[in-house]
Amino acid sequence: MGAVAQEIRRIGSELRSSIASNIGSLESAGAKMVFDFRGTRFTDLARSAVEIIDRNLYERSCDVRWWATDSAVVAALQDPDPASAAYATKRLATILRSYTVYLDLWVADRDGRVVATGRPELYPHAIGLDVSETEWFQHALQTYSGDDFWVCDIDTNPTLGNAAVATYSTAVRRGGETNGERLGALGIFFDWGPQAAAVLDGIGLAADERGKSRLMILNADHRVIAASDGKGLLSEIYPLESNKEVSGYYRNGDRLVAFAETPGYETYRGLGWLGCIESRGGGAS
Repeated sequence: MGAVAQEIRRIGSELRSSIASNIGSLESAGAKMVFDFRGTRFTDLARSAVEIIDRNLYERSCDVRWWATDSAVVAALQDPDPASAAYATKRLATILRSYTVYLDLWVADRDGRVVATGRPELYPHAIGLDVSETEWFQHALQTYSGDDFWVCDIDTNPTLGNAAVATYSTAVRRGGETNGERLGALGIFFDWGPQAAAVLDGIGLAADERGKSRLMILNADHRVIAASDGKGLLSEIYPLESNKEVSGYYRNGDRLVAFAETPGYETYRGLGWLGCIESRGGGAS
């Protein structure tokens, strides 16, 4: 009887060990399923955010190419005099009243001198400004045709109150013709801050998820160009571990990090920006 009891105890011990092991495996599998579900969902949300940004910025690329052919803009450079500059200023102001996503629009001659703007009363130092060394002006004059444009990465503009802007530019051409002589450049300054904030605010996270998450837009160098907490803008390099993947998610300590690179939109290839979500409580290992 003693041997039988001992065998029963052995069997019972093995059974308890097996049950505990199976429960542990199930718990681990369950935690991984939750992590993968959240990771996939957050990756989709990150992709959605950057796609919305690029659809918006695609429209900006259309705007600059269209407005560069406006007769008032062309005349300010083709027939420069105070009257044509004043009319161009009036026309730019009219555009800005309808397109409120812009801080200002500047017309610069071939020497890089700003001759007309849309808000001279708000930004009086823009008129006469030498922009010949700026990226947007130099690349505008290098565009091959009126179908081409240049876009700069997000940066602050001192003349526009140090606001963060996305700057688009193209050449203004004689007669407004696609292949006309380049007379100067049109630069348009997209008011980045409030537009980016609106996109991040619209990401479909539940209230409890949003409370423990940081939503970001990163440029190609992983610099933070928009963040739901308003921190690190244009100064922080986020330590994203993308492993050269265009999208994905991973665990960083107790945090889930999900990211997705822009696929571009229509003729706008994008600048390699990424949507990124960092969420506390990323799931058990």
